[in-house]
Amino acid sequence: MNKLYLNYIADAMKIASWQVEHCIALFEEGATIPFISRYRKERTGALDETQVAEIKHYHLKFGDLEKRKQAIIKSIEEQGKLTDFIRQSIENEIDSQTIEDIYLPFKPKRRTRASIAKEKGLEPLAEAIFKVNTDRPTQLARQFVSGSVADTEEALAGARDIMAEWIAESQPVRAQLRDLYGKWGIITSKVSKNKEDDEEASRYRNYFEFSERLDKIPSHRLLAILRASSEEFLNVKIEVQQEYAIERIDRRVYEGKKKASGETREQIEAAIDDSYKRLLHPSIENEALNIAKEKADIEAIRVFGENLRQLLLAPPLGQKRTLAIDPGFRTGCKVVCLDAQGALLHNDTIFPHPPQNEKITAMKKISQLVEAYKIEVIAIGNGTAGRETEAFIKKVALPEGIRVYSVSEDGASIYSASAIAREEFPEYDVTVRGAVSIGRRIMDPLAELVKIDPKSIGVGQYQHDVDQSLLKETLDNTVESCVNSVGVNLNTASKHLLSYVSGIGPVLAQNIVEYRTSNGPFKARKELLNVKRLGDKVFEQCAGFLRIPDAVNPLDNSAVHPERYALVETMAKDMNVSVSELISDSAKRAAIDIKKYVSPIVGLPTLNDIMNELAKPGRDPRSIIKVFEFSSEIQSIEDVRIGMILPGVVTNITNFGAFVDIGIKQNGLIHVSQMSDKYISSPSEVLKLHQQIHAKVVDVDLHRQRIGLSLKGI
Repeated sequence: MNKLYLNYIADAMKIASWQVEHCIALFEEGATIPFISRYRKERTGALDETQVAEIKHYHLKFGDLEKRKQAIIKSIEEQGKLTDFIRQSIENEIDSQTIEDIYLPFKPKRRTRASIAKEKGLEPLAEAIFKVNTDRPTQLARQFVSGSVADTEEALAGARDIMAEWIAESQPVRAQLRDLYGKWGIITSKVSKNKEDDEEASRYRNYFEFSERLDKIPSHRLLAILRASSEEFLNVKIEVQQEYAIERIDRRVYEGKKKASGETREQIEAAIDDSYKRLLHPSIENEALNIAKEKADIEAIRVFGENLRQLLLAPPLGQKRTLAIDPGFRTGCKVVCLDAQGALLHNDTIFPHPPQNEKITAMKKISQLVEAYKIEVIAIGNGTAGRETEAFIKKVALPEGIRVYSVSEDGASIYSASAIAREEFPEYDVTVRGAVSIGRRIMDPLAELVKIDPKSIGVGQYQHDVDQSLLKETLDNTVESCVNSVGVNLNTASKHLLSYVSGIGPVLAQNIVEYRTSNGPFKARKELLNVKRLGDKVFEQCAGFLRIPDAVNPLDNSAVHPERYALVETMAKDMNVSVSELISDSAKRAAIDIKKYVSPIVGLPTLNDIMNELAKPGRDPRSIIKVFEFSSEIQSIEDVRIGMILPGVVTNITNFGAFVDIGIKQNGLIHVSQMSDKYISSPSEVLKLHQQIHAKVVDVDLHRQRIGLSLKGI
């Protein structure tokens, strides 16, 4: 990557250019984001995972930009119009829009009014007027009247068309207007004709007559307006004060030349006015909207990524024999029994709810299953009939110690109909697969949720409206980050979980599982090198993130990388203990002077990481799961009263607030203004996904089925 891009990234991120350069070099060597941030701190100056991911995003973005530059240069060169100045202007520019502005006059285009006028030979007339080389345009225009030009007015009209296109293709003019629209543009929306009473359009009623500064509008509001526009419920425009726009164009047109007067000025002003209304405004309006949407996309995707991280890192219950229920009314509740590893042992259906109301039979069946399969935990999906099913289960005489958990069903239906689910359970239908997913989620949310497309998990807004490539990049990075930060048990992980481990991917994950099936559990990390197509480079990238709990070498169950085993063994030898004793003896570890182990390739950042890991090898960084109970006072929205303080679970976080499950069909909303007595810029400052809270009811709208909640004063 050339210095232009390196310096830009360094300035944007407020880091040194050598850090960017080294990080990109590692990417080009095949290193992953988790590996670089964890095991190459000396080379990057201890950049964290977020910074490394940002550099990778820039690296890909500027790679695409460089390809576009070369394509543009080639196109202009083929036209015989490439000069050293144009080439340097393109090569030294980093803003993609400016590059497109430079290219615009050379870009192949359909026939325009200006090109038709040029075909009629009117370009010299336009040039004379535009450069103020004549003060009698009408008189000069007579010279251009010919067979294709009927009269002087047609000649002048053609000249104005040419001037209008020159103005519209002027890079300085476009930059000035882009700045004006970006800073002072007003986005307005009005309901489309005959859509005022449309039931679907009513979702966007707040925007039927709406305006706001484009640079101030929150991302969720802009995305809602744009969605409504795409569904043809709203007409959306970007407006600026026309006289300011014309004034800016006028200044640029006369820059460096004398001011026209009289008839010449009239012709230029007419061309400016036409250029703005016919060419510039539609183009810059579209650009401004695209730029605003790009910013809104980035913000929405950031929130989505944060929510996904919190969901994936939700507390696991661990390996427990589980009875899982996918609730339902008419079709009954699908029940599955899983062993401690999540394998399906039994499936059945009970009908404790209307219309069947077979409560006694259902109770007997649950009791029998709990006893037969030595059930330790019951997991109930939180969707339709979830609350009623939980209440029913709590009436069953269960052995002491069995805990009942409500589990998010988001994405379970997507999983149950997926190729992954069909591969796992080819002989079972979607209802059984969905119940199994619910049960496995309580054991290990991360291991189960990696099987589902992140977009389908339901922890964001407008995921289908934002930039899909950026969304995929962000969510893939998030999943990869979560998997590698937790670490993966090499001997129990599914191929889907293994595929997210640094450097592995789907093919090698399958090869690992096949090797494990044929040869039994891995006994040491180095045994990975026996796996088909898993060479030294992949081993370097993945080994530190894979765990073998019962390995002979205790370091194989830690985040210490195999490349540093010799260093740890040297430490242990210097303390006259074994590696196992060094791990178990905190006094011995405390006595180590790590500075004496600093070398040209191992610095204090890595040494500190090693010492921290030796203190807690293989420990799961996730917190402990807690049982949660909703209020027994409310069964529907009709029971909710202003002033009630209700327990709830945060189910989704957006820029404008957080949605909270309070145990009924309708989620409550805590608007960002109701989250704290002091100013906060983002709901994530106060709340986390799946956080258990108590909130006060401040509004109940039965007509719109909405509940307003507040954390103030609680």
